[in-house]
Amino acid sequence: MPHSSLRTHGCRVSDEWTYRGMRVAVLENELLRVLVLLDRGAEIVEFRYKPLDLDPLLRLPGELRNPARDQPSIGAAGGAFLDYYAGGWQEILPNGGQPAVHRGAEYGQHGEVSLVPWSSEVAEDGPERVALRCAVRALRTPLLLERTMALEGGRAVLTLDERLTSEAGEPLDAMWGHHVAFGLPFLEEGATIATSARRLLVHEDLPGFTPRRLRPGQAVAWPVAEAGDGAPLDLSAVPPRTEAAGREMAYLTDFDGPAWYAITNVARRVGFAMRWDGALFRYLWLWQELGGGTGYPWWGRTYAVALEPWTSYPTLGLPEAVARGTQLVLQPGETVTTHLTAGVYAGLAAVTSVAEDGTAAGS
Repeated sequence: MPHSSLRTHGCRVSDEWTYRGMRVAVLENELLRVLVLLDRGAEIVEFRYKPLDLDPLLRLPGELRNPARDQPSIGAAGGAFLDYYAGGWQEILPNGGQPAVHRGAEYGQHGEVSLVPWSSEVAEDGPERVALRCAVRALRTPLLLERTMALEGGRAVLTLDERLTSEAGEPLDAMWGHHVAFGLPFLEEGATIATSARRLLVHEDLPGFTPRRLRPGQAVAWPVAEAGDGAPLDLSAVPPRTEAAGREMAYLTDFDGPAWYAITNVARRVGFAMRWDGALFRYLWLWQELGGGTGYPWWGRTYAVALEPWTSYPTLGLPEAVARGTQLVLQPGETVTTHLTAGVYAGLAAVTSVAEDGTAAGS
């Protein structure tokens, strides 16, 4: 049954609202408001830090369209993900990146679960803690994905506890990722990226993906890589919008201890931090769209940086991940559980660590 907190203070949760015909859930406390489009992949489209009225997530121009109602004039060969992409945070399964065919199943870009309805149930509703449980079954792959999101009072941190279960009678290959993108106004002055990753793998040549910021195909120590002109380029510094140009696709890995990252608007001393299980999500995809993407779907107006924990790489689809041996393999009936935290911090210009409870530390 749909549910809504009756309180007007403390932690609150609701899954009874609709927007453009889509079910919407809201989790909030005095510091954070999280908006989830349940009928569109349980996508997080708002992560608003209330004290500054600031949402660090990317939000592209245009409407949040309903895939069940707002249909394009013709279907795209690669699937519908880009038709409806508006920024935010999507969960991706079982195919990452380009469309692909694997074991007879044809997948569009970014898989099966990011545009379909998820079930929802309010699991906890108290003034000190609220939790929402969501779940979805993939259509072409026998996978069950369950996610419980929770907020506690006095903390600007969202926790995610997840279960991925294979309902197949044979081993299953999968790519599983959290597609988290950041944009304006959070990135207006540029930003810095800190992470426990130690290695950077720059994607090889990608047809049509130009202009690149880095020389394709290099593997270097994070954060300095070789630019296209041979000069060293510090990837921990995101250029301000006024100086930005180009595009990039790379992968961070080899985490020193717990896997985490923090992206900070230094001028405003505010940022977003994420921590996860680096033994499961072994790669942190780094996607930059800094005004260089022209034509569909970016139209020369997109300024975005995405930092995405993934089990696998590269962004060429599941068959390529299998070829490189990076896919997640689930045995018949196997369940994988994991825990992630994501939060907003203020008063820091540089982050040196993210604690298990999601708290960022630095100066």
